[in-house]
Amino acid sequence: MQTVDLLLTNGIVVTMNPNGDVYDSGAVAITGDSITAVGPAHEIIAQYSAAQTVDLDSRVIMPGLVNAHTHVPMTLLRGLADDLRLDVWLLGYMMPVEREFVSPDFCRLGALLGCAEMIRSGVTAFADMYYFEEDVAKATAEAGMRALCSQTILKFPSPDAGSYEDSLAYTRDFIQRWKDHPLVVPAPAPHAPYTCTPDILQACSALAAEFDVPLHIHLSETALEAADSRKQHGMPVIPWVKKQNLFDAKVLAAHCVHVDDGEIRTLHNAKAGVAHNPTSNLKLASGVAPVVKMLEAGLNVGIGTDGPASNNDLDMFEETRLAAILAKGVSGDPTVLPARTALEMATRLGAAALHIGKITGSLEPGKRADIAVVDLARIHNTPKFARDPNAIYSQLVYAAHSHDVTDVMCNGKWLMRNRSLLTINETDIALAAADYAKRIDAFLIKRERSILSKLVAIGGVTQEESFEVQIKAPIADPQTVLDGLKSEELTIIRKAHYHEYDTYFVFRDDVDQIRYREDEFIDDKGTVSKARYRLTLIGESQEQEFANSVFLYRSRYIASATQSLRFYREYFQPAEEREIEKDRRRWLVVYHGVEFFVNLDRLTKPDTPDYFIEIKSRTWSKRDAADKAKLMVDLLALFGAKPDQSIPERYVQIAAG
Repeated sequence: MQTVDLLLTNGIVVTMNPNGDVYDSGAVAITGDSITAVGPAHEIIAQYSAAQTVDLDSRVIMPGLVNAHTHVPMTLLRGLADDLRLDVWLLGYMMPVEREFVSPDFCRLGALLGCAEMIRSGVTAFADMYYFEEDVAKATAEAGMRALCSQTILKFPSPDAGSYEDSLAYTRDFIQRWKDHPLVVPAPAPHAPYTCTPDILQACSALAAEFDVPLHIHLSETALEAADSRKQHGMPVIPWVKKQNLFDAKVLAAHCVHVDDGEIRTLHNAKAGVAHNPTSNLKLASGVAPVVKMLEAGLNVGIGTDGPASNNDLDMFEETRLAAILAKGVSGDPTVLPARTALEMATRLGAAALHIGKITGSLEPGKRADIAVVDLARIHNTPKFARDPNAIYSQLVYAAHSHDVTDVMCNGKWLMRNRSLLTINETDIALAAADYAKRIDAFLIKRERSILSKLVAIGGVTQEESFEVQIKAPIADPQTVLDGLKSEELTIIRKAHYHEYDTYFVFRDDVDQIRYREDEFIDDKGTVSKARYRLTLIGESQEQEFANSVFLYRSRYIASATQSLRFYREYFQPAEEREIEKDRRRWLVVYHGVEFFVNLDRLTKPDTPDYFIEIKSRTWSKRDAADKAKLMVDLLALFGAKPDQSIPERYVQIAAG
């Protein structure tokens, strides 16, 4: 008789091996960190003796679940900003808070909090992607879990790196020091094609291939990402990243919601793993991944929760049930993704997607002892039917809950016994997490009170430190302006023609306003040659009024509008919007040795019968502004406008009536 360290007996052993073997009254023999034997209890007991035997009283003995994609430190951001679109959620809230708070301590604490939650729900392995990933790895090892720990790499500065070169160097060092760890597999994680350059994707792939570790990346998560790829690169996301040599590495591709049949074949041929994240993709309205087609193509498709800031939990029982039900709902076919297949995705196929399928994901001799014990005797699991051999899968997927997990083992060591965690102090981490929540709340409350702070938070803001003097007046006949421009008293430096579309966000205090402007440049043929998008913060910037309604204004904050109007509407949440459209012809002229901008404007929305002439000039002192104000009155008269009819209102005020 062979001696082993531990025998788990008198359980329903659901192996999740390729044959789908289930042993009602089965047993598992464990030596060290690995499984020695699996089978009917009477056979295992006859062949093996153990230093310790645990009678599991007809509970299910199954492989630990595999969370195929998450951002585990984001447990500390759970519930921070819900019911938003992905871009507003990510760029408007997550990234600004991360820039302010993410640190090694944040990542370690968030990882421990996430590990505690996952252990309680029967998870023994997960794929993480975040910052300060070595601190996530340390927390994971401390908790005793198995993980693919993937260091995020971006084309712009991140909380743990000033540049992508810094991130790449950090990742290389991290991989070198952790690549032989028994629980942690280190990996590079170029965040996504739209947040990385081709050079970054190629460098990350080369790094992963050099050390034979996986590469973790988001691919084709949203319809916008897929459309932008076709627009910018002339091809879908998957073939484009293939051209960047991404699949030279062992890829774990998160999401893959918007992929076509050809892209699925490419992923399969590249032996990539896919992480299906049903709750997160539904909550952020990103869509539903074609997982049935992927499975039919032979892809290893796992199930992930995504980060707890977008899910908002790490419950793999809930995620597995949703994966099965969602596939039925979108296809109209209740047979399309049965419970057994869903559970395979949460265990064996998930491990294969992480490229760790040789050591975990099923209960087979030689694999690591990564085990979850589930009590199906509770009232919501009652009664139990034995007629159908697949009934056990249905019970686990459709009826069982995460709180039915009683015991969890990873790498041959108990992490939870009789629902008590053995490796993590839940009380301490809960208190520390509450402290972070208070600090983050205070940060966001302060930010939400300031439109400028919200503008700065999404980046790209510059402050014009100069002043501007200007005058505006209605003009009946635009030809008088064109005739005035022929005067020998002035010289034209350059000219331009625009169609301008302005949306003003007006807030409850009616002090600050945000202007979103789209400039369409019109060429000599009258066609649009290019477009420019800008944001401007407009506030109480009037400094002084001179004669004839000439005003001195302080220049405001300006940012390139890199997101859609819809994004800014949802992010700033104005109390009111006002729209203005105008045709603008602009000249830069020199008059009496001074440069002025001359705008000939015709409002098309709201439609007005008059044209307006607007004259502006940058200035640096009030004395200079006063001198220019006098010249502007003369210049206004030169263009056929009456200075005594000049108006103080901005166009947004004119539009408001």
